Amino acid sequence: QVQLVESGGGLVQAGDSLRLSCAASGLTFSEYAMGWFRQAPGKEREFVAGIIRRSGGSQLYADSAKGRFTITRDSAKSTVYLQMGALKPEDTAVYYCAADLSFHRLVELHVPAYWGQGTQVTVSS
Repeated sequence: QVQLVESGGGLVQAGDSLRLSCAASGLTFSEYAMGWFRQAPGKEREFVAGIIRRSGGSQLYADSAKGRFTITRDSAKSTVYLQMGALKPEDTAVYYCAADLSFHRLVELHVPAYWGQGTQVTVSS
C-alpha cells in the first residue's frame, strides 16, 4: 500500500530554518506530483507547495510560502523535501505530505489521492 512518511518537524524560533522530508513507498514515485499542505489549530488544511512529477521542473507555491519555502524531490530516494526559511509563528502547523498522479488535482483542487500522517512544526516568537 502507499505510504507517505514525513519527518523533520520540531520546535524552532522565529527566523530559523527547517527542512521537512517525506519518504514515499508503494507507488511509482517519479509518476506522482508531490506536495505539502499544513493545518494550524482551529483552521482548515491549506496548500503550501507542489512539484510536478518526474523532473520536478515546475513548482507552485502558496503566497505565504513564496520566497521562503522551496520544494524539491529526489527520485533516487523517493523523497520530497520542503526547505523552510525565515520561519514565522504563523507557520506553526501540522505539515502533511501529499501525492497524486495529477498536478492539477494536487495544487489546484487540493484533493490528492494520498496523504501522510503529518509532522508538527512549532515556531516560537
